[in-house]
Amino acid sequence: MKIHPDIISVPFIKSYGKGWVQVAGEQLTRSVVIASDGRRFEWQCARFEDLTAGHFEQLAQLKTELVIFGTGERLRFPAASLTRALIECQIGIESMDTQAACRTYNILAGEGRHVAVALLMESPGG
Repeated sequence: MKIHPDIISVPFIKSYGKGWVQVAGEQLTRSVVIASDGRRFEWQCARFEDLTAGHFEQLAQLKTELVIFGTGERLRFPAASLTRALIECQIGIESMDTQAACRTYNILAGEGRHVAVALLMESPGG
């Protein structure tokens, strides 16, 4: 039996470290949203404490089945009032540290799921 390697046709996170991720050969150091359908944009937030409902409204507009929220080096949960737009659109949200978020996104996107990952890259002192 000939075994063929899986071909990933979705954007995936190749590597990550403290304050950065690598996607498609590009090292990203600012907060970013990556969707399995190819959309990617800078997420205008540099500190967890600065998150607003508007940040999560942007995510709801992606119309994915799940948003994976990478909260930085440690796990934190946004207030329900901030994620209301996702709840109203019946989009799931899972919070986890950024490393776990990267791994989870790659697995789900590789399975063909319509997901997005929102990675908070906090500025020094953030």
